[in-house]
Amino acid sequence: MENRKRMELEEALELLLSEITPVTDSETVPLPAASGRILSETVTAKVPVPSFPKAAMDGYAVKAEETDGASPEKPVRLTVMGESLAGKPWKSSTALLRGSTEPQKENAEKDSTGTAIEKTGASETTGTAVRIMTGAEVPRGYDAVVRQEDTDYGTEAVEIYKGVTAYTNYCKVGEDIREGQDLLLAGRRIGRIEAGVLASLGMAEVKVRRPLRITILSTGTELYEPGTPLKEGGIYSSIAYTLSASLNRAGFQVRSGICPDDTDVIADQLKQALETSDVILTTGGVSVGVKDLLPDALERIGAKRLFSGVNVQPGTPTIGSVKDGTPILSLSGNPYAAIVNFDHYFWPLAAKLTGCEAFLPQREEAILRSEYPKTNRLRRLLRARIMNGEVTLPVKSHASSVLSNLLECNCYIDLPAETSVAPGDRVEILRMPE
Repeated sequence: MENRKRMELEEALELLLSEITPVTDSETVPLPAASGRILSETVTAKVPVPSFPKAAMDGYAVKAEETDGASPEKPVRLTVMGESLAGKPWKSSTALLRGSTEPQKENAEKDSTGTAIEKTGASETTGTAVRIMTGAEVPRGYDAVVRQEDTDYGTEAVEIYKGVTAYTNYCKVGEDIREGQDLLLAGRRIGRIEAGVLASLGMAEVKVRRPLRITILSTGTELYEPGTPLKEGGIYSSIAYTLSASLNRAGFQVRSGICPDDTDVIADQLKQALETSDVILTTGGVSVGVKDLLPDALERIGAKRLFSGVNVQPGTPTIGSVKDGTPILSLSGNPYAAIVNFDHYFWPLAAKLTGCEAFLPQREEAILRSEYPKTNRLRRLLRARIMNGEVTLPVKSHASSVLSNLLECNCYIDLPAETSVAPGDRVEILRMPE
């Protein structure tokens, strides 16, 4: 593998993706806990939303044809049959208006208090209106709502000053969601709109994929956890925290640890991680130096090497392996090199493992507004900032060991090998995960 020609990033990624299968384990969680999770099955609406015709604003339910030609100079006068309030069954005041003393029928529909609910038919609505509030049921026989501002706010009779057409300010049954509609497909990530839609269907819980389990192993005797005193030559381990923040935000379960420069220890930690992980990420030890022990450790555990030496900078020595179906992505120990290659390789992995395309990186074109006089021998991934279709290079140093200048960046420029660019050129960018 080491002697073969360096492969392109896309070829390396394709090899890695070809060796894995989606994680299909699922669990049912309460809706409030489902934010960021991935649907494991398609959600089909069992009820229409709304389930009854309702008013879109406060006013009067009317038969639209009876308001034709209404104006302040020539208002249409209608008898008010009663009032329909949101959350309460419609109760007509027809009997009271007509002075009826007939007893309630035994089989009449009743509300929660036992009061009969009178159904108003189309033949009984001629010349009438119903005072109605936003979200309340539009009684049978009426097909529009006149907003209250276009009336005299009458109680027993109302004057209409502006005509309406059928279904004005009227929400039909199923206008939002049709019964039987495949609304949210399996593999969709649950955000605020999805959560609201699920709630509108009355779903208190939802079936989702279990979170991906990720292990990060940072190799290097020089690494120290933040909060511990540094010894001479030591540095704090930052890459694992950078990657963990991104993984946690995606809703994944993350475990991380530091391995010293010892092939046996690294191999042992990899074996342990394989027992509980869907993906293993390692940082450091992937080049050809004395302390670059990852290749030997991977060979020792029997991992299948898919690629190393990819035709891109930074991150040329990135290694992709697989062991018993578990992908192992071995990244550089330099912060920027690790992060940019993590973004290029891991998110497509996550998309395939979860069945959620929302994790796929987004590529687009933008106009370069900064100078970049260097012509690189290899394909180059540059940290940059995009805004309103224009991309700039707000950083002075492009060294792969520098992390802090990423604070000013939100994307990468993917610059082909042997390519020179100038302000005004169109370049391809890859957006960082938010």
